[in-house]
Amino acid sequence: WVQDVAATLPVRLLGPVAGKHIIDLCAAPGGKTLELAALGARVTAVDRSKPRLRRMQETLDRPGLSANLVQADATQWNPDFTPDAILVDAPCSATGTLRRHPDIPWIKSSADLTQLRNLQTRLLDAAITMAPSGAPIVYCTCSLEPEEGPDQISALRERNPGVRLEAIDPTWLTGAEECLNADGTLRTLPTHLAGRGGMDGFFAARLVKD
Repeated sequence: WVQDVAATLPVRLLGPVAGKHIIDLCAAPGGKTLELAALGARVTAVDRSKPRLRRMQETLDRPGLSANLVQADATQWNPDFTPDAILVDAPCSATGTLRRHPDIPWIKSSADLTQLRNLQTRLLDAAITMAPSGAPIVYCTCSLEPEEGPDQISALRERNPGVRLEAIDPTWLTGAEECLNADGTLRTLPTHLAGRGGMDGFFAARLVKD
């Protein structure tokens, strides 16, 4: 399967995942689920769209990978098991993909951004609720907008003082260390890896509930 190099980085922020049970929220079209499964994780992939999950199953079948696909609203769904980690690949404005989708500024509006921010907030709160203490939660968006990245993390920590930002281990990002911020979050830009064609704009943070 094909992914932009930036899209492959958030999974690395979970650290070693082999044998661990990982929840992938808003999982379709499935690139990160496949990445986790290929690394040996047991993945429960949640998405509310039945057609997207059907295509996702076809994508999993091609390389012979497997995951437990769940059709549900991720903001309301609760697992019947204790996950080892949670990935929140939240729907966003996708402004980080402008180099490949130059129509985005003409099809997205400030109203869209507000709606997406509200959804991201609900997804983060849901992930915090379902995560056990000490389990990493990785939040990511393919957006350049601060409202969908660092501002979301700041607001989450204000709502939940028991949630801390955990610095990303640079060894997990071999070849992309330049994308680490001083606060331990990840910010990729189209200018990164310019000599190899660049990458999409992404934000990602690793969180832990005490």
